[in-house]
Amino acid sequence: MTSNRPYLLRAFYEWITDNKCTPYLLVDTHLDGVLVPQQHVNEDGQIVLNVSETAVVGLTMDNYAIRFNARFGGVPTDIQVPVGAVVGIYARENGQGMVFEAEETPEPPEPTPPTTLKKPSKKPALRVVK
Repeated sequence: MTSNRPYLLRAFYEWITDNKCTPYLLVDTHLDGVLVPQQHVNEDGQIVLNVSETAVVGLTMDNYAIRFNARFGGVPTDIQVPVGAVVGIYARENGQGMVFEAEETPEPPEPTPPTTLKKPSKKPALRVVK
């Protein structure tokens, strides 16, 4: 089975925002594919990202990564976090959320070649029916 982490992240994000709270992501920046401003990473290699609607632009959360644009020190920055790098998601106001166990980041599936449709063996014909 595929990881349930991306589904839980989307569910918790929606739950936190529906309750008028601010969703924060705790990210392990040591994993491959994490693109965040390194000057904001703490000594443990983690960064906390505010992913509220008022803090980010173009938020997408698919089964492989979370992507958005945010300002750090007034500079617009593209952020990419593989789902496996998310340590937790929680509400800033009360700390409610979820912490995840470490897991390997899944690779996106290889594209499958398009299948060709079989042509009918007979040509269609019209008949007059009386």
